[in-house]
Amino acid sequence: MATIEEALAIERLERDIFRGASTESQLPRTFGGQVAGQALVSAVRTVERAYQVHSLHGYFLRPGNPEEPTVYLVERIRDGRSFCTRRVTGVQDGQAIFTMSASFHHGDEGPEHQDVMPSVDGPDDLPDAGTTMTPERLWAMREWEHWDIRTVPPEQVVARDGAVSAQQVWFRYRHPLPDDPMFHVCTLAYMSDMTLLGSSKVIHPDEPTQNASLDHAMWFLRPFRADEWLLYDQSSPSAGFGRALTGGKIWDRAGNLVAAVVQEGLIRTPRHT
Repeated sequence: MATIEEALAIERLERDIFRGASTESQLPRTFGGQVAGQALVSAVRTVERAYQVHSLHGYFLRPGNPEEPTVYLVERIRDGRSFCTRRVTGVQDGQAIFTMSASFHHGDEGPEHQDVMPSVDGPDDLPDAGTTMTPERLWAMREWEHWDIRTVPPEQVVARDGAVSAQQVWFRYRHPLPDDPMFHVCTLAYMSDMTLLGSSKVIHPDEPTQNASLDHAMWFLRPFRADEWLLYDQSSPSAGFGRALTGGKIWDRAGNLVAAVVQEGLIRTPRHT
């Protein structure tokens, strides 16, 4: 399957027009993380390197065809002294499949604080997903064979007061990545769509649902490497009317809060015709 370098590869067609690569996939529609990651790479290519992305907000409008490339149209909304803003639209067959706004900041001085990382078993205490070969895991292992993803067993997840549905996942890219910090940010944007909607199914494990990401928002808080262990602490505070709200905080192994994510997804009962 595609490496992350291949999955995030884009080609510049015009000053603010890019084409993202299509890669081998078992999925019936383009993986949302790949669309978001390629859109972010496109936006990064239009911003001076002194600016670092600190947030993105995207909407998945239509399912993409994984066998076709996606064209990304970048709009330069604002270039200020401290912040830059870009709007990106992903297009296939003349129709928008994804739209995203991304904000860039060159960094300032100010107060600092962060939440404390939850107490959780480290990744070395959990089995590699490849050692538990259920059919579902075999399928996921092939689709994302370059990722080491280790889910904390549900009985080991420490419940927080009032939290109804939560899960914790350690992950890292299996191979060394380039030192460019922006490549790690775009890699995390790709990865952040993976497993998050599953936090809404923790308390509905046997209920069949049709699932899809609807929107996605991320905030990048501190430097990190995606080829080193990161903890994705996820929860779903609400589900209803065929939709679920999910969120996650991402920590490095040293306990630094490096990113935060919020996503709403479709989890509706399958329609029988």
